[in-house]
Amino acid sequence: MKDILDWIRDEKLAEVSRRKMELPVEAMHHALAKKPRRDVRSLSHSLRASRTGIIAEFKRKSPSKGWIAPDALVGDIVPKYEHAGASACSVLGDKHFFGGSMEDVRRARQATSHVPILYKEFLVNAYQVYEARMIGADAILLIAALLSPEDCREWAKLANSLGLEVLLEVHSLDELEYLNPHVQVLGVNNRDLHTFTTGLAEAERMAKEIQDRLAGMAQKPVLISESGLKDAHTIRRLRQMGYEGFLIGEYFMRQVSPAETLHELIQALESDEAR
Repeated sequence: MKDILDWIRDEKLAEVSRRKMELPVEAMHHALAKKPRRDVRSLSHSLRASRTGIIAEFKRKSPSKGWIAPDALVGDIVPKYEHAGASACSVLGDKHFFGGSMEDVRRARQATSHVPILYKEFLVNAYQVYEARMIGADAILLIAALLSPEDCREWAKLANSLGLEVLLEVHSLDELEYLNPHVQVLGVNNRDLHTFTTGLAEAERMAKEIQDRLAGMAQKPVLISESGLKDAHTIRRLRQMGYEGFLIGEYFMRQVSPAETLHELIQALESDEAR
């Protein structure tokens, strides 16, 4: 029986295959060659410069919990995230499982002035890296559980060549073999991608091993925690373990005012810094 990750991979491969027929890779290369160069907003630099490291996510739907905010508009929420103090914004591009679209990423880029835009998508083909550049993303997500170490390295290298940064997402110590010099941000996802349950046990268990491995790297990626986060207490614990960034989406999107909730969380974290 397929688990959720296998289901997502199969759906995404079919979806990308259809898009490649509509716009072949050669046509994509031609379009990118004509696309004006733009200033890239660095996700890693933004996280390092931030006092709170919050990546605020725009998310309408969850594969495990269904619709969260079906009527939410990216042009309304993402600029407010920026104004509230987000270090970066993550925008879902997947329609079937998350209710997102590539157009949402375009609109997020157009509606913000300085925060980096992370394209949150299940990448299963190098073609999607080119798409990310086309729609105005500043960084892409590569999920180790979906890729081979070789594809991860090559796609990360491709992303860098196009001016994009890379967030590599891992779920276990074994997946640290996917880490390569083309990765700027390393994320530990607290969600089990096979069951979609969340917990901090793996983040705690992995923290010391990750710090030991990063210590020997000339260019260290920024370490972030993802999924199941919603309060200052948890973020304080994760900071003590060495995490510098925190991706939060569902908690914000379930609130009447996602940006106001973000602002309150940032205030709570900054009050810790002032003590």
